[in-house]
Amino acid sequence: MNMADSRHKEHAMKIFKRTILPVLVAAVWIALSEFVRNELILKAYWTGHYRRLGLVFPSEPLNGAVWGLWSLLFAVWIFIIIKKFSLLQTTLLAWFAGFVLMWVVIWNLNVLPPGLLVYAVPLSLLETFVAAVIIKKL
Repeated sequence: MNMADSRHKEHAMKIFKRTILPVLVAAVWIALSEFVRNELILKAYWTGHYRRLGLVFPSEPLNGAVWGLWSLLFAVWIFIIIKKFSLLQTTLLAWFAGFVLMWVVIWNLNVLPPGLLVYAVPLSLLETFVAAVIIKKL
């Protein structure tokens, strides 16, 4: 292996360690947190609310895949803003953009069960904070 190849591999590894790895680890944390919160802890809130609306709560594999994409995009957003803001500022900005705006939209569509916010607000803040810590530390 020549010197140029060695530098190229070293550069690629640096990018992986500083960019891709933190985003992927944070995305996995976010996806797991979302799954535990919405499928294990709050599922009854969601299904009951949807049933009262005459709907079925969407929990097909495709919905899970879209939440996986959302988790990745949310981790990318955190990665971008943590470069310019403190950990606390990043947590609050990311949480507002990722959760508060989503809740406003699903409330507007009448599919947000308001009672779940008592649990969802602190758990989503914790989720966002831990994701920001993961990205900052890695």
